Amino acid sequence: MAGQRYLSRKISQFCFANPSFHSLTFSSTALFMAITTICSSPAHSPTLPAISSLKTHHHIQPHLIVSSSFSTKFGSNFVSNDALVIAAAAQAVALAHAAMQAARDAVLAAAETGDVWSGRESEKGLVRYGSGSGVRRRKRRKGLEGKNGVGSRSSRGSVKSRNLSSIEEAELCLCIKEGARLEVARTRITKAQGRQPTSKQLAKAIGMERSADKMLCDGRNSRERISRSYRRLVVSIAKGYQGKGLSFQDLIQEGSIGLLRGVEKFEPERGYRLSTYVYWWIKQAIIKAIANESRIVRLPGHMCRMVARIAEARNLLSKRLGRLPTHDEIAEVLDVHISIVRLVSERNRPPISLDRSITDQGRVTLQMIRNHVSMLKVRP
Repeated sequence: MAGQRYLSRKISQFCFANPSFHSLTFSSTALFMAITTICSSPAHSPTLPAISSLKTHHHIQPHLIVSSSFSTKFGSNFVSNDALVIAAAAQAVALAHAAMQAARDAVLAAAETGDVWSGRESEKGLVRYGSGSGVRRRKRRKGLEGKNGVGSRSSRGSVKSRNLSSIEEAELCLCIKEGARLEVARTRITKAQGRQPTSKQLAKAIGMERSADKMLCDGRNSRERISRSYRRLVVSIAKGYQGKGLSFQDLIQEGSIGLLRGVEKFEPERGYRLSTYVYWWIKQAIIKAIANESRIVRLPGHMCRMVARIAEARNLLSKRLGRLPTHDEIAEVLDVHISIVRLVSERNRPPISLDRSITDQGRVTLQMIRNHVSMLKVRP
């Protein structure tokens, strides 16, 4: 009975681990249970080891063993009890062998097809046989896409960026620097000769043996890869300067220009990362673009810095005094002359359009008033 329980438990574990073959193994389980029941029955003869000598192939057709001595002696086919036990056991073993062979063929067929369960069952964390090959194929496919540099969604314009290693940063920066040198040499030769130089002339001008076209192509590819890999850094810096005169897309574009400018100045042998170095260049490019392009009338760089200092001092004094501060109070806080505060405040005023109407309901514009005043001045 102990052997019967052990065999039943093993069959149940096999069925649970292979739920897709439950229907196939159910009949096998029943056959195994029948074998163990026959073998463990006390009514049968204990001398069953002789069964091991029997052949258990599919073509076996177990038949009743008739004792010839009894038939000749009594004139009838008398079947002994031991012969019935052996015949029944042989038949059960043959059927069990056939069921096991069918189950083995089904397992091999399922292993070749790969996925058996649905995705919903896989999300529940259930484990099945044959799933390892599919996971390995997916990982191998992802690895091949990563080596190519562009994922499977590149055709739709969505490219997934990833961080670069120190070695990749050094190689890309070297390619960008060589491409920048070629561009400078091309501009210089073009101005001197009045025409575009050839690839050989360009390579000879900078003393390099490699093809200039290949170097220029590598430089362009390196710029694209650097811009794609550090786009998230540019976006995070540009978010802090929204609403200051430039659109978000323009801020990202200016930050990307500052990124490439910082890459050309980067020195990997110093030991620091590229993201740490180019942070200042990205920020500086965005601030400079805001100062130059956010106004109709451009202010010098030192004037823009003074505007920021005056605005900060005005906000601080407004909270402290409960009113708008005067120019004298702002100059005293900043420790500058009052004329500088007055000049910067006047230059920082936003321009007014001449097409602006004086009243909300009227049609008189500033341009009409300006023309009228000019006509009055012309009259004697």
